[in-house]
Amino acid sequence: MQETLFCLRVGHLLPCSMSDSNTTDFTNPSTFILLGIPGLEAAHVWISIPFCAMYAIAVLGNFTILFIVKMEPCLHRPMYYFLCMLAITDLVLSTSILPKMLSIFWFNSREIDFSACLTQIYFIHCFTLMESGIFTAMALDRYVAICDPLRHSTILTNPVVAKIILAVLLRSGMLTLPYPFLARQWPYCRTNIIPQPYCTNIAVVNLACTDTRVSSYYGLFMLFCVIGVDVIFIAVSYVQILRAIFILPTKDARLKTFGTCGSHLCAILAFYIPNLFFSLMHRFGRNVPLHFHVLIANVYLLMPPMLNPIIYGVRTKQIWDRLLRLCIH
Repeated sequence: MQETLFCLRVGHLLPCSMSDSNTTDFTNPSTFILLGIPGLEAAHVWISIPFCAMYAIAVLGNFTILFIVKMEPCLHRPMYYFLCMLAITDLVLSTSILPKMLSIFWFNSREIDFSACLTQIYFIHCFTLMESGIFTAMALDRYVAICDPLRHSTILTNPVVAKIILAVLLRSGMLTLPYPFLARQWPYCRTNIIPQPYCTNIAVVNLACTDTRVSSYYGLFMLFCVIGVDVIFIAVSYVQILRAIFILPTKDARLKTFGTCGSHLCAILAFYIPNLFFSLMHRFGRNVPLHFHVLIANVYLLMPPMLNPIIYGVRTKQIWDRLLRLCIH
């Protein structure tokens, strides 16, 4: 019985047999070829403009957040420590993607070393998971601040905040290690073409010519048992927060208290809703053009690092006031 493979050629899954494949077995390819956005190669320069603008806003905005929190002693509190961690995460995440993407769009520099590809996989998945963990820590901060305000400063002390941040870092770093480790072990005998502008685990998995179910199972574990637990914790926290808000005596008090959660809620929606949309489209949007899949994936990864400093800069009075003073002087 002839063994049949599915070869990824310029982003399309096409059946091919081992006998009529022109590729050679190679355990670890020296390089991968990143196609950018397949089907829109002629528009790469124009497509790069909004992505470059998003990156510039993300870098400027997140560095501004870090500078303002450092310079304002009144912002040396748990909420803003977590915000600084979120800003650093956004900077690393966007920087792990954009420079290589822009080199493809501007200079047609499509090759990426195998080790560099695995490193990019690690950074993308690690810091995406880290962002989810930080949002969970921020939900804890909002819960304590609203449901037990008198004990907020004694519960979330600086050592406790440092331990929470360390736990988020270790969780993200350790749980992401299997992705590049498994990818390095697999043989690749189909092609080294990746139909997108950066390396992700699922893109490399599709190129392996071996049983990759362990990676699929681990991906499901990460989705339901890690990200899912974060979402449940955040949801439970906000149920308790809303209960505490609704028992306040006046409408003004309820609105003022809920306003302290506004920035966090907006940032959560900007992170999880594109993630949900992208996951559903990936699983059910079989008839959606490939270039649309790739564009949505890019927006999903790059939108939160751009939006988070805008959301917190505009909606957080202390940061906004300090920013206005900087601009005026």
